[in-house]
Amino acid sequence: MNAQLRSRVITAALGIPLLMGIIGWGGAGLFSLLVFLLTAIVLGEYFFLVFRDLKNERILGIVLGILLSLGIVIPGYPAPGLSLSLVVLLSFSVYLFSGGDLEKRYRHLGWTLVGVLYLGYLFPHVALLYQFREGRAWLFFLLLVIMTGDTAGYFAGHRWGKTKLYPEVSPGKTVEGAVASLAASVLAGVIGGAFLLPAISRAEILLLSLLLSVLGQAGDLFESWIKRVFSVKDSGSLLP
Repeated sequence: MNAQLRSRVITAALGIPLLMGIIGWGGAGLFSLLVFLLTAIVLGEYFFLVFRDLKNERILGIVLGILLSLGIVIPGYPAPGLSLSLVVLLSFSVYLFSGGDLEKRYRHLGWTLVGVLYLGYLFPHVALLYQFREGRAWLFFLLLVIMTGDTAGYFAGHRWGKTKLYPEVSPGKTVEGAVASLAASVLAGVIGGAFLLPAISRAEILLLSLLLSVLGQAGDLFESWIKRVFSVKDSGSLLP
């Protein structure tokens, strides 16, 4: 067992039971807290990656991302739309009047908004699933589809992968692995959805599973793109 696989197995063995327990019995408050903590962690990793030697830009990005995520995970906090508008306007203002090279400021603004919007705004929305009717079932379904596809893609890619999917961005990902991930996600979604979400039609479950798989793989490629841009092999030191 190589080091990467061992790390994945250990993370899964420790993290999955904890996550399942929080979803099943922890309640909306504890789950929202977990989502917020994970958001803070990934924001920290992202901004330490893109602004390794720029402390002020790093702090700004992390703080803005955390403030934006609070508008999603905390009931009664300013509405997410208002928080989003304020954070974007504040980012524009800070970089517009901060001084220094104009092109560099514009580039740093882009890096900041990517992290704040992708990690601080989009990711925390998973906490809102808990508030849906059958919210816990939806969360279990989401995890089932994504984790099954990720596992199948990893092993199929290592075993049969020959055709590179996007070598400029992610040399390790293959077409065979992507297809296996897609097929496994759809299969797991259709089977699991019949038990977890019986009120949803099979056609809707199939389409949703397909969409989740495509978005998940696109997210993996986006993360790999960031790593290539900043010349690092692994952007996640905590969760593989």
